[in-house]
Amino acid sequence: MSAVQFKYVNLEEDGIRLDRWFKLNYPQIPHALLNKLLRKGQVRVDGKRMKANSRLAKGQRVKIPPVNLDSGFKPRADIKVKPLSRDERQQFQAMILHEDKHLIVLNKPSGLAVQGGSKTRKHIDGMLQALESEYKTRPRLVHRLDRDTSGVLVIAKRRSVAAKLGKMFQSRTIHKTYWAAVKGVPKVLQGKIDMSLIKTNTAKGEMVRPVYTDNPDAQRAVTHYAVIDRASDSISWVSLQPVTGRQHQLRAHMTFTGTPILGDGKYDGLEDLPDGVEPKLHLHARRISFPHPAGGRLDVTAPLPEHMVKTWKMFGFDPNRYDDDLEDL
Repeated sequence: MSAVQFKYVNLEEDGIRLDRWFKLNYPQIPHALLNKLLRKGQVRVDGKRMKANSRLAKGQRVKIPPVNLDSGFKPRADIKVKPLSRDERQQFQAMILHEDKHLIVLNKPSGLAVQGGSKTRKHIDGMLQALESEYKTRPRLVHRLDRDTSGVLVIAKRRSVAAKLGKMFQSRTIHKTYWAAVKGVPKVLQGKIDMSLIKTNTAKGEMVRPVYTDNPDAQRAVTHYAVIDRASDSISWVSLQPVTGRQHQLRAHMTFTGTPILGDGKYDGLEDLPDGVEPKLHLHARRISFPHPAGGRLDVTAPLPEHMVKTWKMFGFDPNRYDDDLEDL
């Protein structure tokens, strides 16, 4: 590129990381070169400096400076995508809960990242890239889950399907239900948490914290919740339905209520764990329901991961009794 370019973030790209946005729109710019441009402030979003892991929003304007690829960087077009190993292919197939010619729904395991980063080599997005030749086009992520959150993850097989699903997420016509085990019992057993969140960098990495005053950098976050069952006052099983989709929203909201999610090392969930409970995040994207792009409605439920099954048994919770839709909360 020999001149400065400006490009706007579209609806499908809302919420995407800046480095991932460049990977989709300017694949000829290597990650190392992008980081260099960001450090020098040559890449800007709405006139502001940004980091590679910054999230973009629909309508933001990205400045792309002239790029010289003659400095030893290898264009992406010359980089061969490594095919999935036999074990990786089996792992991907084992995650599939639903597949048709339009989309795939996975049961993402806890500990597997959705997208890559500087220290993340194995992730869902990398698997999809390796499957491009098999599917004739690259399957696309339409939403995300934290690395340690398990459960339903929707993949579009074509850009047009991804665009339709993206609009559904924006218009909140997609219903998501999460299950969590939390420390203690919320004082109000059923209700709504309407608390804006703002990102902050800490010794634990990037986190969000509640904001009690007007702040232009804060994002409104709304979660409906209901206690399904509890074991005395030490632990409770909670159903969560996010209205908005902010980073770490459910984890921060439950900590705000004084009942952090068990095993959450960033949000006080590792302190005073009950004996026998594994130190893993007890947050699971249990169910997703939405109008299928080809017609009808798709409703998919993901079984609990092993560490949560163990905790459910330990406290006498029966997951087979409580799969009622809580959309009326």
